[in-house]
Amino acid sequence: MRQKYDRKIVFEDGTEVFGYGFGARRDAVLEIVFNTSMAGYQEILSDPSYTDQAVVMTYPLIGNYGMADDDYETEIPTIGGLIVREYNASPSNFRSREPLGAVMERFGIPGVSGVDTRMLTRSIRDHGSREVYITDVIYPKEACLEILRERELPKDAVARVSRKEIRVSPAENETGTAPAEDGSGPVRQERFRVTAVDCGMKENIVRSMNRRGMTVTIVPWNTPAEEIIRTEPDGVFLSNGPGDPEDVPETIAAVRGLIGLYPLFGICLGHQIIALASGAKTYKLKFGHRGGNHPVMDLTTGKIEITSQNHSYAVDEASLAGTGLIVTHRNLLDGTVEGLACPEKRLFSVQYHPESAPGPQDSAHLFDRFLQLMREAEGGERHA
Repeated sequence: MRQKYDRKIVFEDGTEVFGYGFGARRDAVLEIVFNTSMAGYQEILSDPSYTDQAVVMTYPLIGNYGMADDDYETEIPTIGGLIVREYNASPSNFRSREPLGAVMERFGIPGVSGVDTRMLTRSIRDHGSREVYITDVIYPKEACLEILRERELPKDAVARVSRKEIRVSPAENETGTAPAEDGSGPVRQERFRVTAVDCGMKENIVRSMNRRGMTVTIVPWNTPAEEIIRTEPDGVFLSNGPGDPEDVPETIAAVRGLIGLYPLFGICLGHQIIALASGAKTYKLKFGHRGGNHPVMDLTTGKIEITSQNHSYAVDEASLAGTGLIVTHRNLLDGTVEGLACPEKRLFSVQYHPESAPGPQDSAHLFDRFLQLMREAEGGERHA
């Protein structure tokens, strides 16, 4: 006998989508978005950029390989919710330590399965991302709509997911020389100090820099420029994170005070913050970019890379005049700005995720570019 629906997703226009609950049985008002990745649900679940969002997975089977200890992008996942076609509660994978649903229950993350995710994805694509209410199926529609009308998504997502204390992650070659990623042998000996502003940073970003001989000092999102300067970095990194970039004026002000002092590299939210700090503007996309199959052209080389993306906002190209920033990368699906640079001020940024996790690794070379900028910086130190 088929189980009865016990959970539902309620839209602002009164549409109700019914399914089966898994994970935490918690009600939540969330922004509904979709992700087209065919694998990597653990990295998606633990990416802080999904805070306050209900993610519709377009790939139909989720949970089949469980959850592995080494694949988390943050210790405490803060994703709002997960919506899937079919949830597998009995994973088959020698690396798995527990089912996806058990992790979601532990961290208070609601899930809904048995949903026509193709229909939901078309709805988001056609009508845009919008707020929904996930609740029990018996809860009256009018009460749900009242909650949607009254509740607004908070604007403090970055403050909630950023670390509260400074953490140092040493370079992998602190006790020797790290091997190249392709296994070809030791390739680097100098070490550099990077101060990373944590707006919700994924762990694979830190690992990607550690592998290249960078010792990373991770500081909270609202650390002033003067305190960052006191860490004596060779370069400064600005991380990914959730929400509207204009919600973090403290970070924007800090970056404004650092431009020109050190090589700067920004990813995703960090890319948008660099643009705002330089005087440009950002805007919200209709349904954002989320997935591991977005083609981006590097305008400096003409090469096309397949990239991993997760963002709701983009830089307004028309606002770049007079900022000193040039467009270096462009999304081939919708023409949006995917990369910026100002060679004179030794800064660059990309809207996508070169660290992948999940996704293709076509763009990992951007970490080497950051390393080269620090190498070339006037007065830059090498820490042997």
